[in-house]
Amino acid sequence: MNIADIILRDKPLLLAPMEDVTDASFRYVCKMFGADLMFTEFVSSDGLIRDARKSLDKLAIYDYERPIGIQIYGHIPEAMVEAARMAEAAKPDLIDINFGCPVNKIAKRGAGSGMMREPDKMVAITEAIVKNVRLPVTVKTRLGWDEDSKIIVELAERLQDAGISALTIHGRTRAQMYKGEADWTLIGKVKENPRMKIPIIGNGDITTPQQARRAFDTYGVDGIMIGRATFGHPWIFREIRHYLDTGEILPPMSVEERVRLAKSHLAKSIEIKGEKVGILEMRRHLSCYFKGLPDFKETRLKLVTSVSPEELYALLDYVAEKWNNF
Repeated sequence: MNIADIILRDKPLLLAPMEDVTDASFRYVCKMFGADLMFTEFVSSDGLIRDARKSLDKLAIYDYERPIGIQIYGHIPEAMVEAARMAEAAKPDLIDINFGCPVNKIAKRGAGSGMMREPDKMVAITEAIVKNVRLPVTVKTRLGWDEDSKIIVELAERLQDAGISALTIHGRTRAQMYKGEADWTLIGKVKENPRMKIPIIGNGDITTPQQARRAFDTYGVDGIMIGRATFGHPWIFREIRHYLDTGEILPPMSVEERVRLAKSHLAKSIEIKGEKVGILEMRRHLSCYFKGLPDFKETRLKLVTSVSPEELYALLDYVAEKWNNF
């Protein structure tokens, strides 16, 4: 699959942009397990043009992450164009526009999936960004605003005509948020549309290798984007790739392997963000790496309250020793 001049392997697996999750250290781990294309946490266009520190920090990318896209969101056309130019200056491989985030603070002011209520404006913003940057531009969106306005088949054509190089579709409406099951049938209809020439990437509820294969085989998508299923389980990319290539299911990752991974992730987080912030932002990951371990509550509490690297590494060694046969 190619996105403009970005060459990806057949049936690529993409890491979805997730706020407060897909920072540089988590992307490092996902790349280790075979993510073919990754995206930064989504970046506010308003924050970028105001020089907000948090937004600017999200533009930092590293060569080992390539290919990588910077995703921006917003609802003011001029701000979106300026943010796209600023993102391009950070030298990613592509610019992605978020028209899919359903959270209230974003959608209710018309950004993210809130743009599904204004498809003309969505297309106009997309066209303006395409005209003002040299990099490939892609879009991530949803099926529609609600059950009565699933506009994605027609909208996909319009976005392609606006000049995007690939389209990612999450199989839910904005009204669904993340509830219920993702509906891949409309994603499949977009892919089947003979007018569509750009790659179509499906997203939503891919949590197992079998689901990934079904998405490719049943709906014909060019690629799959994986989001929430990577949280605490970034090795899902390796599991899916192995199954697609061989038809075999890999054995579960051992506790010892997960401890080694947690240590590597922690070290990278501290390297990038410094000790205090690096540890603070690793807490959400450290507890999730060990889901399912029996009698783990007390140890989990220690993992998410410890403030020194030495203490955390010692706790991880304890986890490897105590649960080594689990």
